Amino acid sequence: MTNFKEALQHVKGFAFDVDGVLSSPKVYVSPDGELIRTMNTKDGYAIQYAVKRGYPVAIITGARSELVGIRFRNLGLRDIYLGSSNKVNDFEDYISRYGFGAEEILYMGDDLPDFYVMQKAGIACAPSDAVEEIKAISDYISHFGGGEGCVRDVIEQVLRLHGRWMDGEAFVW
Repeated sequence: MTNFKEALQHVKGFAFDVDGVLSSPKVYVSPDGELIRTMNTKDGYAIQYAVKRGYPVAIITGARSELVGIRFRNLGLRDIYLGSSNKVNDFEDYISRYGFGAEEILYMGDDLPDFYVMQKAGIACAPSDAVEEIKAISDYISHFGGGEGCVRDVIEQVLRLHGRWMDGEAFVW
């Protein structure tokens, strides 16, 4: 990639892992075995805003929690891949739904299950607390950690660059 900001001009969609990207790396286990995640509301705002502005956003995660699905459906997402055992296959399904090339998608992951899909995506991003192998293949490493606004960081950069960040839609939920 020549320049990160130049590459952002070509982004038409986003795909994100959940655990360690949209949620903090720390999870709690309920008495019935459900993993309880914390998520950043600023990330949630940016996701729903990107969807409103016409950018398809996909969640591709190994997590199987219906609570995760509910969270992202409530933000307007239609492309939610829970229990993803092969993220590359799910990524390819996502881009084929919209007729995108892989080079038009920004993907953010934090750990080894994201490695191959990040190599396919046009722009590979990571939170600041991603594992070293993921940082090594990333085009951009956010200054924010997982669950701490790293998703807002990359979405805002793209929408600002496209001139679609602060418009009338930005001021309503």
